[in-house]
Amino acid sequence: MAPQLSQPQVRSNISKFLRSFLGITRILQIVFGAGLWITVAANKYEGSIHFVLFVAVLFWLLTLALFLITLLGKQDLVPLVGGERWLCTNLTHDVAAAALYLPAIGVMIYKTERNSYCNLDRYQHFCLYKVYLTAAVFACLCCLSYLLSVIYGGCRKSRGEQTVI
Repeated sequence: MAPQLSQPQVRSNISKFLRSFLGITRILQIVFGAGLWITVAANKYEGSIHFVLFVAVLFWLLTLALFLITLLGKQDLVPLVGGERWLCTNLTHDVAAAALYLPAIGVMIYKTERNSYCNLDRYQHFCLYKVYLTAAVFACLCCLSYLLSVIYGGCRKSRGEQTVI
């Protein structure tokens, strides 16, 4: 079991993680992911948009869990994937997220193009074009932030580092 840290040491570790590259990218992933699934869920959706919503909510929850566990420094308490495997766990999560966000981006771009006809000034009916466009932008930003985490984690793993911070 890890030794207990004093209150100033815990605060120092938290601020150190929040200022690290991984901490900043995790915050961006949480914000962009929330923006994506709130944008989609707040409006009418059907068909392949369910996949986008699944990817967004799944990886938002997983990223939030990884963020909180790392922020609190409790990765040693996670069975099987914690401790010295934590960097590899984060890298695997980021690769899976980036790989699933790519088809989600494709779905959002396809839906945006399909609804581009109603982007006229005089079109008076309800139109999902701007919703899908906003969701596509959020999906692209999410994927970009996960790709940055993959590159960063891959570089750290190739150097033989074991810790996330």
